[in-house]
Amino acid sequence: MEFIESALQAHTLTLTLNRPDKANAFNRDMILELQTALKKAASNDDVRCVVLTGAGKSFCAGQDISEMQLVQGQDISYHEHLKETYNPLVLQLRQIKKPIIAAINGPIAGAGLGAALACDLRIAAQNAHFTVGFTGIGLVPDSGVSLLLPALIGLGRATEFTFSNIPISAQQALEWGMVNRLVPAEDLAATVAQIAAMLAMGPVGAFGLTKKAFNRAVLPNLEEALEYEGELQELARQSEEHRIGVDAFLKKEHPNFLA
Repeated sequence: MEFIESALQAHTLTLTLNRPDKANAFNRDMILELQTALKKAASNDDVRCVVLTGAGKSFCAGQDISEMQLVQGQDISYHEHLKETYNPLVLQLRQIKKPIIAAINGPIAGAGLGAALACDLRIAAQNAHFTVGFTGIGLVPDSGVSLLLPALIGLGRATEFTFSNIPISAQQALEWGMVNRLVPAEDLAATVAQIAAMLAMGPVGAFGLTKKAFNRAVLPNLEEALEYEGELQELARQSEEHRIGVDAFLKKEHPNFLA
């Protein structure tokens, strides 16, 4: 695989998003490779725990905006893009019958945040910071963020975090319940490996059934929410706000939505 590094050790499969020069931003090929890797992990009995992390200094900056710019003038639907890429990815992360840990090694935003929220546990480096990202370019949260974020931190905090689009520290994310644990950056890999080893030695079958129970209790409408995100995102894509937001993002300027 070109954009996903895979390493299996002691029943733990580590999947590393590998576009460090782009802050591990998702492009279509990376998402499809990650889907394939998760599908293989689900059917491999030697894999009893999965770790998702990023190469270099970032976890994942979300969707590669420059890639989406290439299709702006074409008859390509964001809704259809989500149905092919992020929606099945989020469902895989929630439905895989094995524990999955997001090892958040650095900045995280947008669809990268959605992927981490869909994992069972989130262990973050103390120097990580979290951004919703979507509203900054005139879009709505997708990749399950519209459901997973308020489920974890509450509607009020999720609304403020999303509307403001202001990054929060890893400490704030911990206090809000977005992550399970913080560790010094230099200890992240060892800490996650220790937790993964503990889980891999546990009753993985029972863990999988527990995930099904939690999904039914807390996220029974996940597929419906993903579909609705796509419908709303297609409306947002066609807006002047989105054009202004993307233009400012690419120019590294603050968007003027009053223009």
